[in-house]
Amino acid sequence: MTDRDFVVFGQPDIREEDIEEVVDTLRSLWIGTGPRTHRFEERFAAYVGAPHAVGTSSCTAALHLALVAMGVGPGDEVVVPSLTFASTANVVVHAGATPVFCDVDPATGTVTPETVAPATTERTKAVIPVPLAGYPVDVEALRATIGDRQIALIVDAAHAIETTVRGRRLGDVGDASAYSFYVTKNITTAEGGMLTTSDAALAERVRVLSLHGLSADAWSRYSDARTRTYETLEPGYKYNLTDLQSALGLSQLARIDASLDRRKAIWSRYDEAFGDLPLELPSLPDQAFGTSAMHLYSPRLDTEEVPFDRDEVRDRLWAEGVGTGIHFTALHLHPYYQKRYDHRVGIFPNAEHISTRTFSLPLSSGLRDDQVDHVIRAVRSVLEGKDRMPGHQRD
Repeated sequence: MTDRDFVVFGQPDIREEDIEEVVDTLRSLWIGTGPRTHRFEERFAAYVGAPHAVGTSSCTAALHLALVAMGVGPGDEVVVPSLTFASTANVVVHAGATPVFCDVDPATGTVTPETVAPATTERTKAVIPVPLAGYPVDVEALRATIGDRQIALIVDAAHAIETTVRGRRLGDVGDASAYSFYVTKNITTAEGGMLTTSDAALAERVRVLSLHGLSADAWSRYSDARTRTYETLEPGYKYNLTDLQSALGLSQLARIDASLDRRKAIWSRYDEAFGDLPLELPSLPDQAFGTSAMHLYSPRLDTEEVPFDRDEVRDRLWAEGVGTGIHFTALHLHPYYQKRYDHRVGIFPNAEHISTRTFSLPLSSGLRDDQVDHVIRAVRSVLEGKDRMPGHQRD
């Protein structure tokens, strides 16, 4: 099996126009935060329906900045779904607050008012809903559950650039939204993220905090003949997005709808090919409620029908030349969170059920038709041949 034969999970869709945009930026000799980043912020804000956007070095940075800018700190609690990536909870710890996990809906893997409400207390300062795999979260319903209490809603929209809820994208459905442009995401800047909000004051404080707490960024200080002075307004962070990254983001954003159409086509082929297998296929929302960004195609293994577990399925698929992902292992069972907060198996049964059975298949818009064929053949081969195969080791 050659490298070309192996279908990598999460491969980026990099095209010639992306490369040209990056090369043009290199030739401009301005590669730090500057005009391309500002242009990317404006265009991204328009796409997700937000008045303000601030480019950051990652989605994690955007989440952390949102918490700090909103005054979340020691003594506060932040409600986080157990079924999410580690950074969603890690940023709460970095802010000095306590992450309080909650369970998720068994079908969608997302939080609901019914799963969030039991986790809130008088110390709750924020809730971070996660549109898992791009499936929409009902932020309006969460707001109604919170009521008049001063609890911020910060959407971890890492999977959800194209997601809509009742006709709106997620740029300003909460107090802030954080997006990811990591290598595996629907658009990529290699590393990078964005915070969006309708709150101008919040956006300005996040912008200052993202660059050491300085009163002016490098583009403002050095882009013309007049050297501008600056002041440290507060101790900030080095969380800025660069023009080199933004050049790639601008190019990818220009074809985001076409990329979504390609993933829709692959998703439909998977649904058609896998309907008779012992899998629970990923659900899509009723269109009256919203649309999915289709970031991940994550079926769940019916372990009662198959005499091996999810991890062996992944090993078998690897042997067939198909890479997979796990989204996610329930966070309350990770060693750090289990020990520090005394969590135990069984407290969030829906998150645990999903996390032990789910695996994600390649869904990049850059996949060729023959690669999609390869994935389909591999999945059918693994799940139709129900005898255990001999153990093997990866290189």
